Amino acid sequence: MLDTVWYTRVTLESGNPRAFCVVPGKDPAPLMTRVEKIRNLAIVAHIDHGKTTLIDAIFRAAHVFRENQRVEERVMDNNELERERGITIRAKHCTVEWGGYLINIIDTPGHADFSGEVERVLSMVDSVLLLVDANEGPMPQTRYVLMRALRLGLRPIVVVNKADRPNADANAALERTFDLFLELGANDTQADFPVIYGSALHGWMVRDLALDTPQGLDALFQLIIDEVPAPPVDREAPFRMQVSTLAWNDHLGRIGCGRVLQGSHRVGDPLVRTSTQWRDHHRRVGEWDATGQEQARSTHLWVMRGLERVEVEEIAAGDIVWISGPEEITIGDTLATPELESPALPPLEIEEPTVSMFFLVNTSPFAGRDGKVLTLRQMKERLERELRVNVALRVEDLGRPDGVKVSGRGELHLGILIEEMRREGIELCVSRPEVITKRDEHGNLLEPLEQLIVNIPEEFQGIVIEKLAKRRGEIVSMSHTGTRVITLEYEIPTRGLIGYRAEFLTDTRGLGLMSARFVGYGPWRGEVVHRTRGSMVATESGDATGWQLEHLQARGTLFVSPMDRIYQGLIVGENSRPGDLPCNPCKKKQLTNHRQSNKEVDEGLDVPRTLTLDSALAWIAEDELVEVTPTATRLRKSILDPAAHKHAVRQAAERGTPVVSATPSPPAASLSLPPVGVRR
Repeated sequence: MLDTVWYTRVTLESGNPRAFCVVPGKDPAPLMTRVEKIRNLAIVAHIDHGKTTLIDAIFRAAHVFRENQRVEERVMDNNELERERGITIRAKHCTVEWGGYLINIIDTPGHADFSGEVERVLSMVDSVLLLVDANEGPMPQTRYVLMRALRLGLRPIVVVNKADRPNADANAALERTFDLFLELGANDTQADFPVIYGSALHGWMVRDLALDTPQGLDALFQLIIDEVPAPPVDREAPFRMQVSTLAWNDHLGRIGCGRVLQGSHRVGDPLVRTSTQWRDHHRRVGEWDATGQEQARSTHLWVMRGLERVEVEEIAAGDIVWISGPEEITIGDTLATPELESPALPPLEIEEPTVSMFFLVNTSPFAGRDGKVLTLRQMKERLERELRVNVALRVEDLGRPDGVKVSGRGELHLGILIEEMRREGIELCVSRPEVITKRDEHGNLLEPLEQLIVNIPEEFQGIVIEKLAKRRGEIVSMSHTGTRVITLEYEIPTRGLIGYRAEFLTDTRGLGLMSARFVGYGPWRGEVVHRTRGSMVATESGDATGWQLEHLQARGTLFVSPMDRIYQGLIVGENSRPGDLPCNPCKKKQLTNHRQSNKEVDEGLDVPRTLTLDSALAWIAEDELVEVTPTATRLRKSILDPAAHKHAVRQAAERGTPVVSATPSPPAASLSLPPVGVRR
């Protein structure tokens, strides 16, 4: 039994945070634990190395659920998009109890676009479980999360996962991990890290693969208790905590999450919220200032027990808690008692965006058929709600009457936001992703660079090296990992990777693996050819006919099928040659009373290419948009009228600006009428 103080356990009812229900039972759940019985750690790894699967195994081993309870796989991935894509998008917090200890575990994203979540949650923990695939070894995101952990002085526990795979080489993976520790400047204590081997999928961990019997996770729990230090806090000092994560509730507003660094706090006690920020983008140690203070009181306090957020009357140092009350709470804010002098803590690093695109009002003739068309004001309100919790996002109003500029960490980061808006029933148009450039002190143009690692069979190395060279990639190293597989490491501009993933999978017959992470800004490396083929653009509105599509498929690859609704300016396919091809997919066959025996033999239509949101964003050019609706993803020109578009392209070439920066035409009143304000 935990040595605890007892409180009444309450959980939030369905969607209404003001209505609480007491969980029945003889004894209420323990909600405040002695500091020496608390362990705080995060699970970090490269994408698809088994973080969320390991947490599933931990839940089963700690008996968080009933024996007969039906539990889905990857229970921490509670978002529909996370389950579909098989990735963790947002960091999540849970707790388990084992051997009289309370273990706070934070599941972190593995994709580089969401690496900022990892940066912030590391400030709440005292150690990390670093998962390494026994076959792949350390990958780009492994390097990033380990570097952050070592900088904070944390001593990781290395978990060599998937050790039961046929091609697994646990010893080689461990050696490469040790080399990575030394390369990142680990001190002697950090380099002498504890190691455990196992399979998260099958729920076993052992300290020695050769001697120990693979059964259960007791070895992992005992290693956490022995190697993860208790939180170094003082519960008798004045209360202070720093906000590391945000959530939003329509009734309560912003809710902040963080570890209580010292003291204790009861509901309704006064608080001082102190905001801080760095003096410049260099973010040197000690070069920050307090920018403001707010007097407030806490209204609700929560702790995590299992997967539930449980409301309590008091929180204390060492535990990871949620708090509501201050209105303008944000990442990095310090919450403290008014009696504490100089409560401010250094600001937390919030990752800077590297990719931007325009979110525009849907102005196509089909606007409103599939979902809800937002006005510019409504779109800004929706993005403002996203900014409350998605602190890596930036929204700029550049004075356009039809949209705003949205910046994020990468294509996936912005693509997830667009997909969430689509599933809310919203229609919008988005432009092609563009990288965010900077100027150094000498006026030189800088662009974001990424470290790219690809694992490919030997027979595909020629085409991959050729394609990456055209995208301004510079090879850093090449190594053979055995079984006729080559590992290539590149430094490549971010814009060189836009749209390359699908091409890479095609070139390697689906056998290649690629991963990248942002490493910083470097000199501009010259132009990158985005697409060598043009678009097939509809010049008339109506229904696509199979007879005309048979003729068009000889000129390129189609995106539409017979009887699909078409409007003027819609992109119906990819031209096989450079430059756009105007076409009329709605043209019908002229009927006569003259026939031949084999005249009507159907040659057959090829299956059209199905464009997903990600592939559409990667494919479009500067003068094109992706129309996103709840049921369809269409490609269109930014200006639908062919004559007006041709004129805009000519003017944009003279000014040296992209066509998409010009304001598109308002939507047409009907399919038969030209857009208002556009001359024929």
